[in-house]
Amino acid sequence: MIAIFRDVFLGFVRVHILHHAAKEAIYGVEMMEELKHHGYDISPGTLYPILHAMESAGYLSVQFEVIEGKRRKYYRATKTGVRALQELRKKIRELTEEVLE
Repeated sequence: MIAIFRDVFLGFVRVHILHHAAKEAIYGVEMMEELKHHGYDISPGTLYPILHAMESAGYLSVQFEVIEGKRRKYYRATKTGVRALQELRKKIRELTEEVLE
């Protein structure tokens, strides 16, 4: 049961990342705080590989900015990421209507 919970949890995290990255540029620490606000206590060792994988898969693009002397990576959803999010929303809506009826 724990393995399936982790798989679903990480899927929720990916959708949450896409949702926010489609609205505005995000960065790792900010996303960890956002996820924590919703009850997801995720470590950098889990979040950053997810962000990198989503970038490699073409769902996120990266831009660098220097903030207070530190180089920060900002992620935004690509067109592919936005399309994926639109499809995911349809599937989430359908699933929640069925499962939570």
